[in-house]
Amino acid sequence: MPTFGFFYPLSYLLHPPLIMSTAFFLQVHPTVFWLAVGALLCLLEVVVPTAFTAFMMGISALLVALIARLLPSQIALQVVIWLGLSVGFIVLTHRLMPKRKISSISDATEAETITEILPEQPGRVLYEGGSWRAVCGDNSAIAPGQKVYVVGRQGTTLVVVPKNLLDS
Repeated sequence: MPTFGFFYPLSYLLHPPLIMSTAFFLQVHPTVFWLAVGALLCLLEVVVPTAFTAFMMGISALLVALIARLLPSQIALQVVIWLGLSVGFIVLTHRLMPKRKISSISDATEAETITEILPEQPGRVLYEGGSWRAVCGDNSAIAPGQKVYVVGRQGTTLVVVPKNLLDS
């Protein structure tokens, strides 16, 4: 292969290496191609969790690799089978996956203040055995050691009201 002296990079444009040529990709057997795609998609699921979407597409590609051994010249059919299997597996796994439960505080639950909670400023409450950040829901001050009801949650901050407010 001529190097063209000073214009060495130009030699790659005129005579590209085998790896860079289109002919190389056309010479890859479909089974090897589908095995590589399947492995890459399955590994992608490990790196980037996609709720099993990439994994199911990878499994589909691995199954198409088996089919490609029988029908190596039917590339369009292989792609259609891969798309069908991918959609089918994704729909199936998403239906079988448990639904995420959004945690919420269903009923007013009792807690006890650890620190004073001033209007529009957070304090701390003892709730279910742990110390939680809390704000008062009616913008009143709550003294330490007072019983309160937990009526909501904003992220990791509980919204509380004094127990005597709801009991009266």
